[in-house]
Amino acid sequence: MFIDIPSELEASLIERSLPPWELDGSFLAQSTIAEYRTELTAATRFEEVTATLRHALTGEGGGYAVLRLGNLSKVLGIDDDRFLRLVTGFAAYVAVPFSPFPRWPLWKDIGVKVDKDPGKSSGIGYNAFHMDLVNGTLPPDYTTLLCVRRDPLGGGPSILSDAHAAVARLSKDSRALLAESAYHYGTFFDLFGVGEEYKPFPILDGSDPGEGFVRFTAKMLERSELGQAHADAARELAKELVRGQVSFMLQPGDYLIVNQRRFLHGREALHSGQETVPVSDRRLLLQLFLRARPGDGSAA
Repeated sequence: MFIDIPSELEASLIERSLPPWELDGSFLAQSTIAEYRTELTAATRFEEVTATLRHALTGEGGGYAVLRLGNLSKVLGIDDDRFLRLVTGFAAYVAVPFSPFPRWPLWKDIGVKVDKDPGKSSGIGYNAFHMDLVNGTLPPDYTTLLCVRRDPLGGGPSILSDAHAAVARLSKDSRALLAESAYHYGTFFDLFGVGEEYKPFPILDGSDPGEGFVRFTAKMLERSELGQAHADAARELAKELVRGQVSFMLQPGDYLIVNQRRFLHGREALHSGQETVPVSDRRLLLQLFLRARPGDGSAA
């Protein structure tokens, strides 16, 4: 769901300057969340927009939203601290922002590196469907991406797919295999706020159908040694995710929020010729993770 910001709210937000944030460990401090909420709820129509946002993320059939903050980014400057604090304020209204990576204090840069593995988030190739921090016992409830620059050559649309809808289209035998703790992917070290390493793990990580994480990353099919039956079930899921995908191009100032308990995400390949684009002009996203508040039910 795309959510436009009413002009009255834009004008009200432009007049506000949120204070620098403080962290409590790897999480946004509750004092900062309270300050931001007090300031932002006084803005005209802010609560109306955030109610729409939360419904898009957690209501029936929902699971993702794109806040169209382009006008605000143009007025304030997309790389200005004032704008990033406003975006953080919107995020904090959904759940608690945090960084699992010690080198990134809150937001993580995702630029384009032509010498990286093309399938990585910073690569230039197809980034297949996945959930972030798939091998942690407590993966982020939400993953979010703020578009600073789009690919100047016109590639790299975002892709999303309803994970539980894809699972529902699988055979009973495939679902049974996906519910077994037979999958593993990647390494796990020097991470904050995402629990312990989960290895092996089930792809269907919930007691009831349609609930819980779908712990899937397509990369496990190429980079993990899986038994034939379990690999075939995962490939069947991968095909269903592609069959049900939605695709759109993020514009500068667009803020994508994905409920990881419902949707998986990825990216189509960037346009060829990235090596001819100066690093300062290449596609740039900022990533922020969110943890649902205890008892909130916002990611259920």
